[in-house]
Amino acid sequence: MSYKFEKEKIYRMPTHFGPSLGPRQGPDGRKFECKDNPKVKSVSVSFLTNPDQLQSFLPSNFTLYNDPIVTVTASYIKEIEWLAGRGYNTLGVSFPVEFNGEKDKARGNFLLVLWENLTDPILTGREELGFSKIYCKLPDPKVYKDKISCTASWMDFNFMNLEVNKISSGDAPSNKPKTDDDYLKGMLHYKYIPKTGGSPNKWGEKDISYAVLTPEETPNKVTKSILHGEGEVNFIKARWEDMPTQYTIVNAFADLEKIKYLDASITETVGMKDISDQRILL
Repeated sequence: MSYKFEKEKIYRMPTHFGPSLGPRQGPDGRKFECKDNPKVKSVSVSFLTNPDQLQSFLPSNFTLYNDPIVTVTASYIKEIEWLAGRGYNTLGVSFPVEFNGEKDKARGNFLLVLWENLTDPILTGREELGFSKIYCKLPDPKVYKDKISCTASWMDFNFMNLEVNKISSGDAPSNKPKTDDDYLKGMLHYKYIPKTGGSPNKWGEKDISYAVLTPEETPNKVTKSILHGEGEVNFIKARWEDMPTQYTIVNAFADLEKIKYLDASITETVGMKDISDQRILL
């Protein structure tokens, strides 16, 4: 007898072994509270760029909102409950946008790409949530005196260097766009899955494509410390031979005009959410 899908259970390929395990579905279907975990250190550098360059990245119904500020964030995530205490690292690039659909309006940072160094969160985040996640190698940062350095590479090709120096405590201006109550708020994404074609002229069609939102409310997240400094980030131009499936992404970031560097920060937090509040924008 062939198997049947259980109602209200999360499945991913391969489906043949029953409901899948992940951040929103643990053993026996239990949830993860994310109250005292994970522990995250995030290193961010922001810069002002050419708005026309950013507009070219946006799908339909998206427009730039406020100043064209790109933020590159390397995050180092430890003691994750759904991974039984293990962790992984991420590298994200985002900028502030506005979404205006037939029904929904939203404002927040648009996540262009999120590199991660572990398969499990990549798959759960792409298939279930609609994050634009891909793989790369992300070693833990190097810390020396008042400087922290982060790198990213793919198959031994180093494609990004990020550094914050002259680190100190104290306030710094926020780059988070101001929003009003008429708009949904959070991190915005564009989910796209191609259709499996039956003939050569079928390949390239979409199966699904829509905007999605990660609501900003994260009640279990507690900020333990914030430090500020002077930052710099550089993406290294790649050839097809260096990164056959990603060189266009890296080169697009390498070509971004850096008009002015803004705030650079190192933030440590505890607690998160399982992002089961992720929603489609209509």
